[in-house]
Amino acid sequence: MTEIFNALFAPASVAVIGASDNPNKVGGRPIHYMRHFGYTGQVFPVNPGRTTIQGYRAYPTLQDIGTTPDAVVIAVSGDATLEQVRQCAQAGVKAAVIMASGFAETGEAGRQRQQQLVDAANAGGMRLVGPNAQGTASFASGAVLNFSTMFMEVAPQDGPIAIISQSGAASVMPYALLRQAGLGVRYLVATGNDADLDACAMTAAVAADPDIRLILVYLESITDPAALARAAAVARERGASIVAIKAGSSQHGARAAASHTGALVGNDAAIDAFLARHGIWRAGDIGELVRAVPLYLQGRAPGQGRTVVMSHSGAVGVMAADLAERHALPLTVLQPSTLDRLGTILPEFGTANNPLDMTAALLGKGDMFPRVLDTLGADPQADMIMVGIPVAGPGYDVEALASDAAAFSSRLGKPLVASAPQQSVRDVFVRHGVPTFVTEADAVAALAQYAGHARLLASAGFPEPHPLSPESLNGTGLQDEARSLSLLAEAGVPVVPYRFCANAEEAVAAFAALGGGAVVVKGCAAEVPHKSEHGLVHLRLTDAASVAQAAEACLDTLRSLGVANPRVIVAAMVKGRHEFALGVSVDPVFGPLVMIGEGGTLLELRKDVVTLLAPFDVADVKAACARLRLAPLFDGYRDIPALDLDALAASAVALGNWALRHRDAVTSVDINPLMVMAAGDGVLAVDAVVELQGA
Repeated sequence: MTEIFNALFAPASVAVIGASDNPNKVGGRPIHYMRHFGYTGQVFPVNPGRTTIQGYRAYPTLQDIGTTPDAVVIAVSGDATLEQVRQCAQAGVKAAVIMASGFAETGEAGRQRQQQLVDAANAGGMRLVGPNAQGTASFASGAVLNFSTMFMEVAPQDGPIAIISQSGAASVMPYALLRQAGLGVRYLVATGNDADLDACAMTAAVAADPDIRLILVYLESITDPAALARAAAVARERGASIVAIKAGSSQHGARAAASHTGALVGNDAAIDAFLARHGIWRAGDIGELVRAVPLYLQGRAPGQGRTVVMSHSGAVGVMAADLAERHALPLTVLQPSTLDRLGTILPEFGTANNPLDMTAALLGKGDMFPRVLDTLGADPQADMIMVGIPVAGPGYDVEALASDAAAFSSRLGKPLVASAPQQSVRDVFVRHGVPTFVTEADAVAALAQYAGHARLLASAGFPEPHPLSPESLNGTGLQDEARSLSLLAEAGVPVVPYRFCANAEEAVAAFAALGGGAVVVKGCAAEVPHKSEHGLVHLRLTDAASVAQAAEACLDTLRSLGVANPRVIVAAMVKGRHEFALGVSVDPVFGPLVMIGEGGTLLELRKDVVTLLAPFDVADVKAACARLRLAPLFDGYRDIPALDLDALAASAVALGNWALRHRDAVTSVDINPLMVMAAGDGVLAVDAVVELQGA
């Protein structure tokens, strides 16, 4: 595969089929770019109507060149593309960029035409980018097999960044923002329909370049998760980072009315979990995609992300503190010794705390700023620094401020950013290598992203499951509660003691067998998963007569609902300290996703849930549960004792591993409620619905 990527990014020769003498046409732009952006290999324009194109000798056909180019740009109409692909593959071309549209993006007939392109290429050992691709570009080699007009407007410059996108526009938007900020980009790839070499494969290719420090990715679908996982592993090993936008949230999983988990989780949560597992930061928009780039390129360790905000404006400090809380960016609690020393440096009307207000005294005390920085640098809890400069007119030594900030960050290896609305101030700080933002909001958001991504990378890389053959299960579709609880017990999830009964007499016998304490009687039929909506749940029954009456009522209701073989469950009445929900939704691409959250009838309304992609371990569950709004309950809250987080975590791991073993048989699992007891007393699943594949 390395040979293929070298053919695209560092080819010895490139042919352009459909070449144009006009650099403003699709078939002319790649030639124009290679001529002007330093490409030193051979360029072979192919056009039967011309003898020279943009100063290069032109050839009527590929065969007339007399040698086989490494890469080919095919810039002819969709109807003519297949024949050109066949000729290139037969000639031994390694890779081709297909710019024509009119394939899978147009519907089923287009998909079939697209597959013909792939089959024809692969039959001759050739790989394709596209169709409907804007193309590839390496600004290190000058091999720009790309027709975007952006490079005519914003000149390229080599650098430690790669941009990989399924969309042409989404590739050049971050490119423009980065170049306008003076940052260089080495690779820019827009893959189009991803018929063969897709965006995931391209990400893996550029991740292997030791000079690439940051990869920005735009995806509308993740066509090859394994390739993206490999890319992330290679990047992590080298200390490089990947930031990705995944656009278009699918409703997969919400289709099953019986599945609370599927409705709450959906495909988007699976993508979140997959990206997080592999240390890929998911950005919400193009601004977030590029915002923290200067911090990534500096690569200074953010520690625990504890931040000191300092400014000569109290208002900036207060606003930055509010923003930090909104972004869950912890502000440093300064050591008493640090506060004492700051008190001797700052004027009496300054604020020796965090946020730190240096006041306008900064104007007349040139040594105050570096002394404050040195003091903060000695505090072991000051991991990152944000300097807000709302105004700096005559009298402010901006050059000294920027120089001192840069020297401090470099000497101690701590991330430091500045915010300044004035372009002239930002220019000075940027010239000194300080990441600088227009507003404190952008500065705080960049720090939060950078520190959050570092935490994500520290926990990334859980070993992928071994490719064992999935185990089958008997049955299809929704399983009744008895069968569901039986499957969960097999999985290793503790379940409430229960009996499965066909009539009132068996229900009374079950009541006695369970010890005669309070029980619950529930109608049990796969066709009726939501029992409470039909009055099929009878709680706190303490005598045989009420058990018999409840069983008869449930059986009658089930018959009225058309259930051919009605049954009831008699189960011990269990009271937990808190009701949780535990579930599984099996994504067809990423596999089992386990949901944990607050249970009860308001599950969908509260939506206090977290998700994990199987497999995972107990530590992963505990870290995820710490993000729940109800997380304080795990440590005890007011008169509520601490909950058994260990048992909850163990059940989630067991359920995830079971779902992984049966990933081709299981569609979803809903356990609601899972009663979580006080610490040390365990958990019990008291109601569950398992859905298996098939109708």
